[in-house]
Amino acid sequence: MTRRVIGIVMNGVTGRMGHRQHLVRSILALREQGGLALADGELLWPEPILVGRSADRLKALADRHGLAHWTTSLDEALAHPLAEVYFDAQVTPAREAALRAAIAAGKHLYTEKPTAESLDSALELARLAAAAGVRTGVVQDKLFLPGLRKLKRLVDAGFFGRILSVRGEFGYWVFEGDWQSAQRPSWNYRAEDGGGMVLDMFPHWRYVLDEIIAPVRSVYAHTATHIPERVDEQGRRYPATADDAAYALFGLEGGITAQINSSWAVRVDRDELVEFQVDGTEGSAVAGLRSCRIQHRAGTPKPVWNPDLPATEPFRAQWQQVPDNEEFDNGFKVQWELFLRHVVTGSPYRWDLLAGAKGVQLAELGLRSAREGRRLEVPELDLTAPRPSEPEQER
Repeated sequence: MTRRVIGIVMNGVTGRMGHRQHLVRSILALREQGGLALADGELLWPEPILVGRSADRLKALADRHGLAHWTTSLDEALAHPLAEVYFDAQVTPAREAALRAAIAAGKHLYTEKPTAESLDSALELARLAAAAGVRTGVVQDKLFLPGLRKLKRLVDAGFFGRILSVRGEFGYWVFEGDWQSAQRPSWNYRAEDGGGMVLDMFPHWRYVLDEIIAPVRSVYAHTATHIPERVDEQGRRYPATADDAAYALFGLEGGITAQINSSWAVRVDRDELVEFQVDGTEGSAVAGLRSCRIQHRAGTPKPVWNPDLPATEPFRAQWQQVPDNEEFDNGFKVQWELFLRHVVTGSPYRWDLLAGAKGVQLAELGLRSAREGRRLEVPELDLTAPRPSEPEQER
């Protein structure tokens, strides 16, 4: 069995998500299993080329994992003789320039989201990549997680009948950084550094709703900065200029209503940090990242509202767990495998820069909806046409 080396320039993997999910649990996990087997019997061997701003952190990371290639120069990394793919997990404001450089260097692209800070920029990146003939992918990790794969299985099987609504709850308490250190970096709470709940999470909600339930056709959002001051990694107080919570109504194709609350200032009283309840005429489901519970029409209880008596029905016990029925690998790794096969073999792959632009579009419209206090339509995106004009009528 022959081995084919594919160099991957990895930018931003000194950060938590880039290091843990993309480098360790995806690329290094592929190496630990002996490479990625292709249909023709060839083994694809990913060779990371680390790039970032801090030489000390890069060297420490490379030494820890036994990696040979690292540099603080993006140009040098892109010019590496093994480099075929560029991956970006940087902070959002730094992403667009790096992606443009990788396109100009003729590298295939795989990137975290949002792909850019504006829809115009996201679409321009997609156009540039198409003109350059490079293959592109955008991380849409939640589609590959067990709970949502089970939910998709239910939708495809017609379990719900006619889907009526979706209710999503996401978030947890992120400590302010004074009496306990924050679990998220401080730039997440500064709008000038690309932070904010809407820009972070609406791209996720776009692909989750579009691909599992139905296409998003409208958005009405309310944002808040519940914690106005936080403490950064150096112990300095700073004003939180970005939204740390967003409460949104999405209108989906077919008349389905989706309501999703997202907050970094909420304490968790649910089984997982994100859960989606889908209700339909024939049944309901509650899906998290790993588990999925269902209640069919025939097994639905008939509660009666009586505020004068304590509730005695074990409501949660009346739901049934959806079985795994298969082994679920790390969701980030699964998508990496699909993208690398796409790069090498041309196998189908639909989560490209245009798909990423749809997430930026929803975030941009969500922020505009919050500013203007009204519902906005979500137009179709087309790389071959000028950007659709924004709807101006009140709704």
